[in-house]
Amino acid sequence: MRFLDLAATSAAVGATSGRRAKVELLADALRQLDPVEVPAGAGWLAGELRQRQTGVGWASLRDLPPPAAEPTLTVGSVDAAIDEIAAVRGAGSQARRRALVHGLYAAATADEQRLLTGLFLGELRHGAQAGLLGDAIARAAGVPVATVRRALLLAGDLREVAVAALAGGAAALAAFGLRVGRPLAPMLAQSASSVDEALTATGTPAVVDVKLDGIRIQVHRSGPDIAVFTRSLDDITARVPEVVAAVRALPARELVLDGEAIGLDETGRPLPFQQTSSAAARRAGSTSARSAEGGPPVAPAVRAAAAHTGATVLTPYFFDLLHLDGTDLIDLPGRERWAALAGTVDASLLVGRMEVDGAEQAGVAFAAALDAGQEGVVVKAPDAPYEAGRRGAAWVKVKPRHTLDLVVLAVEWGTGRRTGWLSNLHLGARDPATGGFVMLGKTFKGLTDELLRWQTERFLGLAVERGDWVVRVRPEQVVEIAFDGVQTSSRYPGGVALRFARVVRYRADKSAAEADTIDAVRAIHAGRPPAASSQ
Repeated sequence: MRFLDLAATSAAVGATSGRRAKVELLADALRQLDPVEVPAGAGWLAGELRQRQTGVGWASLRDLPPPAAEPTLTVGSVDAAIDEIAAVRGAGSQARRRALVHGLYAAATADEQRLLTGLFLGELRHGAQAGLLGDAIARAAGVPVATVRRALLLAGDLREVAVAALAGGAAALAAFGLRVGRPLAPMLAQSASSVDEALTATGTPAVVDVKLDGIRIQVHRSGPDIAVFTRSLDDITARVPEVVAAVRALPARELVLDGEAIGLDETGRPLPFQQTSSAAARRAGSTSARSAEGGPPVAPAVRAAAAHTGATVLTPYFFDLLHLDGTDLIDLPGRERWAALAGTVDASLLVGRMEVDGAEQAGVAFAAALDAGQEGVVVKAPDAPYEAGRRGAAWVKVKPRHTLDLVVLAVEWGTGRRTGWLSNLHLGARDPATGGFVMLGKTFKGLTDELLRWQTERFLGLAVERGDWVVRVRPEQVVEIAFDGVQTSSRYPGGVALRFARVVRYRADKSAAEADTIDAVRAIHAGRPPAASSQ
């Protein structure tokens, strides 16, 4: 298949709003792929490279050659070229990788270059995520959507499922089963703004789990062999010896557990997410494994692992059991899975859980979780099966949402379908001490096409410096930003950055002098309520 045809499909999907029309476009492209092209092509349609790490970032994509006049690339040739780029190692690798990237771009037309850039940077936002691709795979292969979704649940790999469906149909998909040692896509939760809203989705009675601000882990055990995977199915076993030690101490022979690993301070309260994720990325520093009175208990196996490694403790807490000693549990109701979990895993390693009959009890559980320093709660329907890889109404998370009114300091030109629009906002908080603004991070989340058009015109009118990449503007425009928390950051001058920032709305009713201050941001970071500001 010509790479240009895949680029055309990507552009068409991005320009199409209806789900059914998107599925038809994607299914048609899948049918055109040769069997050997399916792993790469299916992944690209979902915005994912088959090669997880390529070493190609913004720096590698500067000063690219002009596009080719005529298309010559195929899906196979592009995949082979990316393989070669990803394999570059050792001395002189930067120059060698840059030469290979330039060679690939020189052979690509303008449309093909846009697709390549979106894939390399992980910013291909044409509205074809894994769920939509699952429907398209079913349409292209002529099999029931439920069969494909089930296979995706168990395989955890869209490319593998696409290959099976297109080559062997329903029979090949039926061969997928939960295999201990092979991660599966985790079940996800919808979001709600309150426990009342969450209970409307799940119904009552319901179960309320404490939502830990840690890293999602899926732990597989088969005899002495233990593997720990992240939410993105990356293997981090070697980085979390305390999790391995805790699971090895359990009595079962075969297990697949779903949970979170979280760092705790000396009082047993959770460390900021940034410290937990850093502990999983590198084994440096140490904290005490002792739990204070009233804090979450730390299992003896975790203490032993921490004492042995001298590393920051990452305590595992589990909330679901998907397989136990040869029996898959994913199709059982939650209450049965959780009963099996409680009978298998020591209570010190279980996420806090409460069964509730209504909003009042759920509200008490929510407040208690926040008082303990946790992120919020997840409200769960006890009769629901484990729907791996899906964000259904059976699990609904509730977190307190922070918002701040910040000032736009600069804007970056968009790429892919946002080419020609100013997209990524540089956000600043007011500094009362200097009268200036302190940058807190960037975001392009929450921007509709209408907002992109509006802000492009608005910020070009405020521009004080127009670069090829960044347009710096007069600090006048206030924007309301929602975010999930504040983390320590050495990247920005204020020492803090927003987590998961997204645009709520532009504030025409506020001047920059009324924007929130860096002191308010630091108060949130320290766990104190910021001083009230007018809304």
